[in-house]
Amino acid sequence: MSSSPTPTADRRLLGYLALSAVYLVLTLLGLHLAQDVLKPLLMPTLAFAVLPRRAPRLLLGALIASCVGDTALLFGGAWFLVGMGGFAAAHVCYITLFTRAGALRPLTRRAGLALGGYALVWAALITLLWPDLPAGLRIPVACYSLLLAGTAATSAATNSVTGVGGALFLLSDSLIATGLAHWPQLPAADFWIMLTYLVGQYLLATGAVSGSQSARSTTTGAWSDVPLPLRASRST
Repeated sequence: MSSSPTPTADRRLLGYLALSAVYLVLTLLGLHLAQDVLKPLLMPTLAFAVLPRRAPRLLLGALIASCVGDTALLFGGAWFLVGMGGFAAAHVCYITLFTRAGALRPLTRRAGLALGGYALVWAALITLLWPDLPAGLRIPVACYSLLLAGTAATSAATNSVTGVGGALFLLSDSLIATGLAHWPQLPAADFWIMLTYLVGQYLLATGAVSGSQSARSTTTGAWSDVPLPLRASRST
């Protein structure tokens, strides 16, 4: 059976993009109740969109975990750590997906630069944020951000589309982290957090799907077992 994109798959992806656009407009307008209704639907809509493209189980797991994170972060307080845990699980899925797909095998110059570069980004970010983060969040943020950097690095070592997606996901969560540290924020910070998140997830998903389809055309190897990777401030 052909794994080429179908009209149904394309319509579903357009549905995700349309829902994301509505959500971003609501964010700019400050209509928080409407945002809260739509937020838990974002990642399930993306999961639904990639199903016709033979989405691997790891991808679907990452999107379910992201939905848990998005939903938990609506409630604030202690639920923030639950949300962080959801997204940590999503990053484990992404890292597993890309490494099984051969992102680090063999360890090419591109892969080495991605790993080294994002390790430096993670170390610099945590060093700068640490004194200003609430004491109870320092260790969780450090551990979570290490997984986040892992997704960014392995996605960068996979292909350029997933690489941009992973970088945008890292940027989105870095903006949230600066808010936790009470650093000065961009105007309409929630909008930029969600824009980078939603586009990042889309690029991770479509880049991974494209990579899996290309691999299937020549081999039945690792990509056949791997899910495709595919928040509004996710902290609200």
